[in-house]
Amino acid sequence: MANLHDTDFYSWTQQQAGLLRSGNLVALDVANLIDEIEDMGWSEKRILEHRLEILLVYLLKWRYQPEHRSRSLQAGIKIQRHKIDRLLRDSSSLKSKMANIIIEIYEIAILIAAPTTGLDEATFPTSCPWNFTQVMDDNF
Repeated sequence: MANLHDTDFYSWTQQQAGLLRSGNLVALDVANLIDEIEDMGWSEKRILEHRLEILLVYLLKWRYQPEHRSRSLQAGIKIQRHKIDRLLRDSSSLKSKMANIIIEIYEIAILIAAPTTGLDEATFPTSCPWNFTQVMDDNF
């Protein structure tokens, strides 16, 4: 038999919230609640990684194509920094993971930056030339 979680996710969330509010913990769909809570955490991390990936691409463009620097690119850098900062305020424990996240996604940033700039992948350093503090510094 199909579970409400699998057939009508929105209704399931409302049902589970109601059960929590009423204190009816025995009736909770604990297994699916655990999965959904874990997924929420991973989702926050993936959003942060995506924002950082975009920011690294913009910074690579800024550094390796100075002739194409524009207010639009500068605004994109500021916007991504702002959005990353907001994510980290809401999920501050992710800040301690930023050094590793930069290492993990820098290669992807190169794969995006190369075709969008027309530059060869070998143009860019093999490891990220910036630490998290530099990446987030508006004066950098």
